[in-house]
Amino acid sequence: MSFDLKLHAYRLLMDEPFFAALSRKIEKRATTDIPTAGVRVDPDTAQFEMAYNPDFFASLPEEQVRGVLKHEFYHLIFDHVTSRRPIGVPHKAWNIAADLAINSHLQGELPELACMPGVGPFKDLPLGKTAEWYLAHLPQEGDGSGNGEGDEGGEGGEGGEGGEGGEGQPDADNPGSFDDHSGWSESGDSPEQEAANQMAKERLKQAMKEAANEASQSSKGWGSMSAGVKEEIIKRLETKVDWKKVLRYFIKTSQRAARRSSVKRINRRYAYIHPGKKTLRQAKIAIAIDQSGSVSDEMLAGFFGELNKLAKLAEFTVIPFDTEVPEDKVYVWKKGQNKKTERVSCGGTCFNAPTDYVNANSFDGVIILTDMEAPKPKRCKAQRMWMTDQRGASRPYFKTNERVIAID
Repeated sequence: MSFDLKLHAYRLLMDEPFFAALSRKIEKRATTDIPTAGVRVDPDTAQFEMAYNPDFFASLPEEQVRGVLKHEFYHLIFDHVTSRRPIGVPHKAWNIAADLAINSHLQGELPELACMPGVGPFKDLPLGKTAEWYLAHLPQEGDGSGNGEGDEGGEGGEGGEGGEGGEGQPDADNPGSFDDHSGWSESGDSPEQEAANQMAKERLKQAMKEAANEASQSSKGWGSMSAGVKEEIIKRLETKVDWKKVLRYFIKTSQRAARRSSVKRINRRYAYIHPGKKTLRQAKIAIAIDQSGSVSDEMLAGFFGELNKLAKLAEFTVIPFDTEVPEDKVYVWKKGQNKKTERVSCGGTCFNAPTDYVNANSFDGVIILTDMEAPKPKRCKAQRMWMTDQRGASRPYFKTNERVIAID
């Protein structure tokens, strides 16, 4: 019988409302390419993804399945996936330190091979410290911790001779990181990957806000989560995101999506039968600006200021709207131009107006600046992202799975 991850995630709802709500927001992908499970940021969608091996989960008892799921979600909560590994620190050492920080909160819920403070080679380490603290206090090589570096790019296990690129599986003598960390952020990440990480962090922040609200309203509260972790989550929800990188990512992903047939690059396998494909370097991007009176002049000024910088990357079509789009006010913001903030109307809000305009004019992507105070619009054919203030992001008029970014 195949392993049903959805069933186990649903069962979390009975005792762990926060984790159950967060689980619904995380993409999950079954694969046999990894031995256990792992989380990463998908660079194409800018979403956190959990990959898992169904055979591994099928071999675990119920309580350990739940424990592994929570282990992966804790990696997201503690920002291990998108925080860069300290320079000069071996992968193995950082991975073990990160897992020790998480597993402190999962005693008795994980497979025996998982590293645990106070147990085995980590018997002298206390519970409840950060990954950075554990990193500074890990047992040294040769004392049974299996914390050797190994050769660069090897594929050994945590306690063996593997290099920085591989994790493998820990053994009974050397408990370690049982899950896959290969998709975590590195200092050599491309600007596109860094921007994708920033976007994913903002989406996770919104998902954690919704999960926190559900947990607060549930009779189970925050479940097994400690008061310290709860405080850390609330603190994270108050941090600000660099939305400048988010916008740059949105434009770059739209550019990658813009393709058309072209004879300038011939398909070598079937020459003269199928035309080649040429990637267009400039996507057709729309900036739809809510002109209702509740959108402040300060918000507009900040948005226009950033668009002046983004105009160095691409050309935009600016679409002002309230309950309709005044087509005589739509204009193209040429690449390299600088413009001042402008308001052309001050009416109500209807998101179907810019959506209809974008659908009718074949845009690749649209960014909507708004206070989110209007009913949910119809489906958009282009990639659509929302930008609003902190209040609009935390208490939107409607729910959406599209990207919602809060700006200062």
